[in-house]
Amino acid sequence: MRKRLLTLAAAAGLLAATVVAPAAPAMAAPTFKVPFKCGQAWSGQTRTNHSPAYSIDFNRTDDLGDPVVASAPGTVDRVTDLGGTSYGKYVRISHSGGYHTYYAHLNGFNVSVGQSVGYGSVIGYVGSTGGSTGPHLHYEQRLNGSDIQIRFNGALALYWGTKTYTSDNGCSGSSGSGTVNTSGTPLTVRSGPGTGYSSVGTVADGTRVTIQCQTTGTTVTGTYGTSNIWDRIGSGRFIADAYVHTGYDGFIPGVPRC
Repeated sequence: MRKRLLTLAAAAGLLAATVVAPAAPAMAAPTFKVPFKCGQAWSGQTRTNHSPAYSIDFNRTDDLGDPVVASAPGTVDRVTDLGGTSYGKYVRISHSGGYHTYYAHLNGFNVSVGQSVGYGSVIGYVGSTGGSTGPHLHYEQRLNGSDIQIRFNGALALYWGTKTYTSDNGCSGSSGSGTVNTSGTPLTVRSGPGTGYSSVGTVADGTRVTIQCQTTGTTVTGTYGTSNIWDRIGSGRFIADAYVHTGYDGFIPGVPRC
């Protein structure tokens, strides 16, 4: 009997040891933008035989040497030249939440490892290095190392085919966007930039909002730290930026001040 009890206890311990804790919720993706200068239109192609599958090849007329800019704020963690194979000259940028972007077949570099970049920062120039057969930019978004379908300003890229994308990357006076993250609780919308202003409604957790302008007000501690930045999402409608994932730490470049 004693041996049986010990065996049962050991089995219970084994079961307890194999219980897997629930995975933490994934962080919202940065607000990725088209990786070219404000106002430029580029033809982006996706195809089922591309490697990796969800990457985009960007082209336009006489694009050799055209500047390539960071798709979202982050830190450059790879500046590599593979010579005449694969990506050739390429840059990788690390973003928040385990996201990375890749920029391949470059003609040259304009950044170094460890450098912080923001929207509109020139990181290199369109080329035809590596396994490329003509000038273009090979662009990827990855999450925790895995190739993912690309989104710009939260909108899914075209799969499969060719589409023209017009960049708002680094545009002066443009609106930004972000995702509300309150871990389930609705976020109070205020009539002005502070907790002392009257409530004019709520925004549900997970809602993607367009930020028309930003200003300073009451300091709030939220999901993304402590901040006195407030985002206007409509006429007389403000929310605390500490609860909004914009892909940028602080004011969003190009978004006007209220």
